[in-house]
Amino acid sequence: MKRFLFLLLLAGCSTPQPRGTGDLGLVVERASGRVLLIETTTRTALASIDGLGDLSHASIVFSRDARYAYVFGRDGGLTKVDLLRARVERRIVQAGNSIGGAISQDGRLVATANYAPGGIRIFDADSLALLSEVPTGSKVVGIADAPGNRFVFSLFESGEIWLVDASNPREPRTVKLKDIGKQPYDGFVTPDGRYYLAGLFGEDGLALVDLWHPERGARRVLAGYGRGEEPLPVYKMPHLRGWAAAGRYLFLPAVGRHEVLVLDRVTWSEAARIPVRGQPVFAVAQPGGRRVWVNFALPDNGAVQVIDVDSMQVIKELRPGRAVLHLEFTPRGEQAWISSRDDDAVAVYDTASFAELARLRAEKPSGIFLTSRAAMTGF
Repeated sequence: MKRFLFLLLLAGCSTPQPRGTGDLGLVVERASGRVLLIETTTRTALASIDGLGDLSHASIVFSRDARYAYVFGRDGGLTKVDLLRARVERRIVQAGNSIGGAISQDGRLVATANYAPGGIRIFDADSLALLSEVPTGSKVVGIADAPGNRFVFSLFESGEIWLVDASNPREPRTVKLKDIGKQPYDGFVTPDGRYYLAGLFGEDGLALVDLWHPERGARRVLAGYGRGEEPLPVYKMPHLRGWAAAGRYLFLPAVGRHEVLVLDRVTWSEAARIPVRGQPVFAVAQPGGRRVWVNFALPDNGAVQVIDVDSMQVIKELRPGRAVLHLEFTPRGEQAWISSRDDDAVAVYDTASFAELARLRAEKPSGIFLTSRAAMTGF
């Protein structure tokens, strides 16, 4: 039952108490097509919002004012959720198979990345009206927003990176960078908005694009980092949106290896390799950049390891539950929220003492998305 007697916009309340959205977030309940509305101040669940379709690989972005969340479902669904009313505002099914999306720098546009039929579609963020589409003939992965109301993404089959300028959303302009590497599978824009990096599944290395100078094409970095080594079977693809930016370093899950790679953001060269207990899936920097938290694929997916950035070593291992799928931090880094799918739980940890502060019931939880963290991380 929804507990929102204190909300400003709740109909029928005679003395409404206003509130902000800065400490709210959503947890994806992937098996049931729901999202759980959470509050980080009290570490509680406020409401469950259903009717969102297939959330088996869902991602979420937030509106500029953090009032609304846009949920991208695997079934091609795009759902606009009102956080203050705890309800679905609008929902469309815009493709047969979708893998994520992004919101433009000015907050007016939402773009979806599609497997089937491929390409991206650009929508009005308010009404979800379709404004334009950019066909690609290939699966789109690693979509992100870039400065200048641009969207940048990779094409898995064709090995390309495209940069779409949506300043005129009904007539977007596209720059296509070809031969960037084999099978790009995910990507992200650095926090300063300047660089886009795509991980390569078909070869060891990453593709780097300077968004100030896309005409220079893509550059390979960490090329051949596993040269001479036999890669392990990949049980779960790393998620490079979880790349950790800590100071001058990026901490990257190594594909098919029990390592976290450290990339120097000044020289774009390898700075270190950190042995970890399994194949890393997410590497997420704790705000402040002093520590990086890592979760793993099978058979080590019940563990989370904490890396100290200063020493480049693992200093702590936690056991939040079975099948840890995602982790996120509050903006100032005092709490870590960790989802455990097979325990139907979200655990909250104190990042200073590593003590468990709370455990929330959630049905098969996966992604955790906080409004304030989305605002702070920029691009």
